[in-house]
Amino acid sequence: MACFLAPAFLLVLQTYAAPPDLFQVGFGITLDPMDRYSGQPANISGDIPSSPPPGTIKRAPHSIIIGVRKGGTRALLEMLDIHPEVAVAATEVHFFDWDENYAKGFEWYRELMPYSYPHQITVEKTPGYFTSALAPERICAMNSSIKLLLILRDPSERVISDYTQVYFNRLENHKPVQAIENLLVRNGALNVRYKAIQRSLYDVHIRNWLRHFPLEQIHIVDGDALIRDPLPELQKVERFLNLPPRIVSSNFYFNQTKGFYCIRSDGRERCLHESKGRPHPAVNSTVLQQLRSYLKEHNRTFFRLVKRTFDWQ
Repeated sequence: MACFLAPAFLLVLQTYAAPPDLFQVGFGITLDPMDRYSGQPANISGDIPSSPPPGTIKRAPHSIIIGVRKGGTRALLEMLDIHPEVAVAATEVHFFDWDENYAKGFEWYRELMPYSYPHQITVEKTPGYFTSALAPERICAMNSSIKLLLILRDPSERVISDYTQVYFNRLENHKPVQAIENLLVRNGALNVRYKAIQRSLYDVHIRNWLRHFPLEQIHIVDGDALIRDPLPELQKVERFLNLPPRIVSSNFYFNQTKGFYCIRSDGRERCLHESKGRPHPAVNSTVLQQLRSYLKEHNRTFFRLVKRTFDWQ
């Protein structure tokens, strides 16, 4: 769909934005040194050079992982790190969803992108974009042809995971915590205003993105499938981004202790941060059923909008 660009912003984009033909190339990964929500350092691939490698420049992103929070964005990013034709922003930039960052201008944003070679594509990841009212229009104004990656998981499980992250963050900061049932239920009814539930209304949020981008430019990664068997989901991402197939089954091994797949590449083995995969609290079965029943109709609407279904409870 058409995006309307302010003249000054358009001038900047003409100078710095990645040309559309580069969307057909490939993409290499670093990681968030700090997760805004968890406050934990991420794994970073390689050392940060004191000067840019010869033949590299900073480019606007060719693809953005737009969310969803607690959907598996970190796992997706680390697994894509295996691919040699990737250059990824080192932080969750929050350029398009935070007004104070957006006001700093496109040059500020571009400076936060990594140096990349001509054969690479640049990717940034900010999970908050998916639920932002302003991000779709702003990203479209930057590049209406950009390819978007959206990783989703069962929305009821995502609610519980969201609660779990906040719960442990509050404990670590010596703040009071509440049982999940006290947040999910208010006056005997499901508390649909609870932010964790709002973030799981995938149909509400995808409608906003489809006002600005055709469905063909949004690839949905099945976060539950990625956890069970990473390779098929990553191969779909490679095809969507027109990357040559470089990720193979030997890049993954199942860690029995952690209970999920870890990564093997460039002679190194690495797993997600210890904060990932934390056990979820047991939720009262009646409350859990209320949550699932409420989300069911939203899920049906979402399936209709994206023209596919998922195995969600």
